[in-house]
Amino acid sequence: MALSPHARKPLRVLGGLAAIIALLAGLLASANLWGTAQWAPKLGLDLEGGTQMVLEPVLVGTNSVSSDQLNQARDIIVQRVDANGVAGAEVTTRGGRNIVVSMPGQPDKATEDAIRKSSQMRFRAVLAAGAGTTQPQPTTTPSGSATGTGKPTGSATSKAPVPTATGATTTAAKSGLPQALLNSTTSPSGTTTAKATATPKATASPTTGAAAKPKDPTDLAWVTEDVAKQFQALDCAKPGALDKVVDDPSKPLVTCSDDGVEKFVLGPVVVNGDQIDSATAGYRPLSNGQPSSEVEIQLAFKSAGSKAYADASKKMVSLESPRNRMAATLDSKVIVAPQFNEAILNGQASITGGFKIEEARDLANQLKFGALPMSFSLQTRENISPTLGGEQLRYGLVAGIIGLLLVAGYSLFQYRALGFVTVASIIIAALLTYLSLTILGWSHNYRLDMAGVTGLIIAIGVTADSFIVYFERIRDEVREGRPLRAAVNTGWKRAKRTIIVADGVNFLAAVVLYFLASSGVRGFAFTLGLTTLIDILVVFLFTHPLMGVLAETKFFGGGHKWSGLSPERLGVVPSTRYVGRGRFATTPVARTAEGSAR
Repeated sequence: MALSPHARKPLRVLGGLAAIIALLAGLLASANLWGTAQWAPKLGLDLEGGTQMVLEPVLVGTNSVSSDQLNQARDIIVQRVDANGVAGAEVTTRGGRNIVVSMPGQPDKATEDAIRKSSQMRFRAVLAAGAGTTQPQPTTTPSGSATGTGKPTGSATSKAPVPTATGATTTAAKSGLPQALLNSTTSPSGTTTAKATATPKATASPTTGAAAKPKDPTDLAWVTEDVAKQFQALDCAKPGALDKVVDDPSKPLVTCSDDGVEKFVLGPVVVNGDQIDSATAGYRPLSNGQPSSEVEIQLAFKSAGSKAYADASKKMVSLESPRNRMAATLDSKVIVAPQFNEAILNGQASITGGFKIEEARDLANQLKFGALPMSFSLQTRENISPTLGGEQLRYGLVAGIIGLLLVAGYSLFQYRALGFVTVASIIIAALLTYLSLTILGWSHNYRLDMAGVTGLIIAIGVTADSFIVYFERIRDEVREGRPLRAAVNTGWKRAKRTIIVADGVNFLAAVVLYFLASSGVRGFAFTLGLTTLIDILVVFLFTHPLMGVLAETKFFGGGHKWSGLSPERLGVVPSTRYVGRGRFATTPVARTAEGSAR
């Protein structure tokens, strides 16, 4: 039988919803087969258990940790382990000294390192540089420089008013534009040429022979005899070569690059990482505004950091290599050491150097979340059992099933066959919620805790409210004597405003709870907000279109007594018989309150 034009549009809408469900299911299946996803939502700390790590601050000399520093570190670690606020991790302080991190599941080594590492980027002047290891011996080029095969150390450029793309091997003279920092050159074979320096030696006062007092962070007087011996003895290829390095910001530092290709003697800190105002990663724009293939990390310094960076760059730009290089250290390792070609006076810089976009984003995220006032060592690590466990989860699921059965029973009693539309809508909403939570667990490490389960149970009633509002509007229209098809359309126009307002209030409440309440309530707020959005989606893409299709059938459109839309049961006496497609031959006559016909 051919469909009427009125039924085709609802069917297209239902087809769109089916496509959305198929897309989500396909994404989950693909992530499960070729990724790290699983078929069920991830569970939170209270339902699954996890790992507890006790972190102890690493202090320099006789320094002590203050409560303010500890609280600041705790807040930053919270952002690292649970940046989206949905992983269910708990971070607390203990004994005024340690930080306790409790995480669901078994975190990998990269996650543990990201938690306890001090991501404080420090900028130090390079006083000496050389090959990171003596094995094998570096090949001397005709220019006297040593050639290694590591990744480019990087470059940083000042932000010009009209930025122009410049490669790592492009000089300022070639580009004709301001280019403040260049570090390494790449040979045609793809190897990186890093300039080596002679073995540093202690400097002495020309008059007394005693060690001269350094005047600034770029002064070679920082390279004492002890520092020179450390530099000569350091082999970056050996495991644990930097384990005993003491990173004192007021003293020189002997260290390696993060890839072990170079080793350095660095002066005291010029600019601390807490002076970084913002850090973003992306592709460097070309002169026409289009992104290039070169990945950069854009840094903006605060006012004090801008001045210190400008003062250092003005002096270092005129020094010989490698003393014209500014090293950025992360956890005592040099992640990039570009050289200045001109001073950076505006407090904005761009670091490049063969980064992959994922690496650049990870580093930018660490910097964006802030600099830990100290680094931490792992004191203890142990598995913890769930505080509620599978039994409580079963109780929650049983409560949800009981609630669903009660809503279904009430709908069938009140709306007869129309109640099956409510049941079908709730099933569709449950399917979308399941797929969404499972995909979020894979993509954003969302963890479903007991508070989240509570939000899902409450969502059953919230979802049923939307259907009741819509059905009652339709029944009111039928009571006023309209045919079912007209009642569906008119009732929808009135009901959708009420549904949107009601769900909007629920969503705003969920947002407020999520951002202002404690972490224990966030799971409830998240699932409440998610299911509210899904409720709107289901009502608009399933319930209303389905009613449009049912209005064209004889059972519902004809007002069968078990349809839930019977005119007689709703107080309407039809003047003639039903003629099909939700229409009567003449307008029905509504009953008055006393039961007589009008």
